Amino acid sequence: MNKMILANLVHRPMRSLISVIAIAVEVTLILLIVGLSLGMLNDAKNRTLGIGADLLVQPPGSSNLMGISGAPVPMKVADVIRKVPHVAVVAPVVWNLSTSGTLEVIDGIDQSFSDLKPFQYVAGGPMQNDYDALVDDYLATSKNIKVGDPISILNHEFHVSGIVVNGRGARKFVPLPTLQDLIGAQGKASIFYVKVDNEANIESVRSAIQSIPGMGSYKIVTMSEYLSMMTASNLPGLKQFIEVVIGVAVIIGFIVIFQAMYTAVMERTREIGILKSMGASKLYVVNIILRETVVLAISGVILGIGLSMVARYGIHAKLPTLPIQIANIWKLYATLIAIGGAILGALYPAFKAAQKDPIEALAYE
Repeated sequence: MNKMILANLVHRPMRSLISVIAIAVEVTLILLIVGLSLGMLNDAKNRTLGIGADLLVQPPGSSNLMGISGAPVPMKVADVIRKVPHVAVVAPVVWNLSTSGTLEVIDGIDQSFSDLKPFQYVAGGPMQNDYDALVDDYLATSKNIKVGDPISILNHEFHVSGIVVNGRGARKFVPLPTLQDLIGAQGKASIFYVKVDNEANIESVRSAIQSIPGMGSYKIVTMSEYLSMMTASNLPGLKQFIEVVIGVAVIIGFIVIFQAMYTAVMERTREIGILKSMGASKLYVVNIILRETVVLAISGVILGIGLSMVARYGIHAKLPTLPIQIANIWKLYATLIAIGGAILGALYPAFKAAQKDPIEALAYE
């Protein structure tokens, strides 16, 4: 039977190749889109962790997504928090979501942000002037940015004073007062990063901040709590987006396999009649069609995983700020989805072949 299955596939090389490529596209689509979504999410988590804060203080109703909240909090809140016992550093930061050219978050910072955890400079140094800016090494590499180069931020020209190691929140940093002026948020901040003198005091500091009059409604979370919220199931729309991508991929594989197997059954009507006249059972005929389908699906999965890995390395080389994480568990999911969709698409053609009358099939021209 195995020889017959391979012979059938080789006998129609173009159709077999198209089926394999279609399944490979299905697998590649799942792995790259899901990998990109999870890669960006995990990259954001790692960059948030790298800030060096223990607590995040945000106004009520703030989004969990960095850069979405605007700057609605008075800066004087920082002075109130600094008076709490065991607070070592309070860093007010303005988030601004820029949609000019590319979607990116700009952080407005002052010296207190570096006090949380000092920047590591690849080149250059701290910002000295109102229109100086810092960029991380990933962005500098992808855009070929060097110290002293002009850079457009919010339609204003800044000059790069330093290139820092990535992993500190945003990829672009500008002076806090400058960003406040540019977005019309003078004296306001988006968030306050708080560092305590000892990890054992995190909960007591949080309780103390919440007990301050007017601060009870503020959103105060530990860094570990914040990171635990940054998952596909918690971020609005991401889980649904991944489900839609998988659904589209399954439909692609289903339609192509259905068309290929249905056509193959029609073309092999006489061959099926010969098999049934020789005593082949309905189950035997169904088995042949489904095993051909599985061979095509496995070949497509192997090709799709290979294409995904090549594409990931190519994208990373061209766009290092665009992380794609292809986890082994998603390789398994993609394999099961592709094979399951292919078998589903081949079921009707297989059962149609099994139902053929051997006399009519032998007379088929």
